[in-house]
Amino acid sequence: MAGHFEATPRGGAAVALDEVEIAILRSLAVQLLELIGPGDEPADGEDPLAALFAEGPTEPPTDPALARLFPEAYGDEDSELRAASAEFRRFTENDLRTRKRDDALTVVRTLDALQSGEGGAVLTLSADECRNWLGALNDLRLTIGARLEVSDEDEGGEGSLYRLPDSDPRKPMVMAYLWLGALQETLVETLMP
Repeated sequence: MAGHFEATPRGGAAVALDEVEIAILRSLAVQLLELIGPGDEPADGEDPLAALFAEGPTEPPTDPALARLFPEAYGDEDSELRAASAEFRRFTENDLRTRKRDDALTVVRTLDALQSGEGGAVLTLSADECRNWLGALNDLRLTIGARLEVSDEDEGGEGSLYRLPDSDPRKPMVMAYLWLGALQETLVETLMP
């Protein structure tokens, strides 16, 4: 189980994590929460149903990591597609931000609930928590990938990341990116029928 998720009864999963891994995962999830931003909670006396009809932004984020998390729906080749993307974003981005925030909060809360002893702990997730973790792991990889400027069009792909010299300042971020990918892959495998 060390280093990879294994299936548990009732559709959950478990993974053994050492103290450093727990700290890294928690730190990354908190940084993701900070990047996504706070949620819009209804003010005292405000109708909570009004939030369901609140309109979101129409412009894509300027931060490359946020742009990767909240991409354009239809591209930006012509003005008609830009208008459709703006309209789509206006009605969906707030909900998407809420879901991404909930996923990252689940990571933080499940890690905080661990009773770690010497050397670490075993994280056991319910089926619902597994889905939240999958979303958060994906968002973390997208964010780090954007910071590393990894794209689908890269000729070397992830393979070029393996060849970075240890002296490269991006190396720790690359290692986190690859490790999160391995965790994500084993979690997906545990959830497959």
